[in-house]
Amino acid sequence: MAIARLRGGPLDGQILPLQTSVDDALIVPFGEGQLVYRRHGADQHTGPSDGPTEGLFVFVEATEDINPDPDGRDA
Repeated sequence: MAIARLRGGPLDGQILPLQTSVDDALIVPFGEGQLVYRRHGADQHTGPSDGPTEGLFVFVEATEDINPDPDGRDA
């Protein structure tokens, strides 16, 4: 099992299970659009007895505007 640690963007600090088919980009659904995270650096904990393999993914872009207050009710 491998995990993705997300850095930046609206999912900063989240940890997700990582499919073995993921190469350099991780695309996550978010609201009406998607968030794009790119792999940053080499994987950590790749040995047989040091825990799950971890990949760091850094926020690149969102396919839709990210607005936590779309109707203005929180103002």
